Amino acid sequence: MAATAPDVRVRRVYEDPSPDDGVRVLVDRLWPRGLAKADARIDEWPKALTPSTELRRWYHGPDGDHDEFRRRYETELEAPEAAASLARLRALAETRTITLLTATKHPETSHTTVLRDRLTH
Repeated sequence: MAATAPDVRVRRVYEDPSPDDGVRVLVDRLWPRGLAKADARIDEWPKALTPSTELRRWYHGPDGDHDEFRRRYETELEAPEAAASLARLRALAETRTITLLTATKHPETSHTTVLRDRLTH
């Protein structure tokens, strides 16, 4: 019997929680501005999986490039604490839906796509 691919979704944390979100994981280093913790319904907040402050600042600066950001972020994910958090989420994704939550306005060009790829491949 073939294994099914993990169900890992990406949503903006400002969207209303959905019953089919499964485990809601905030993957931003900073708490989302203007959002009450009770309203967010966050199950986990593994800060080790978030891009470093230096990488975020570089990416949002004048020299930021998505392909280079992806490469640098993947390197950061190899650090022991990040790798352990990633392995834990990957194991969880084998049995439950996981929704990666971010405050970014454009999740498709953020670190969430890198995380989703790492969790599903």
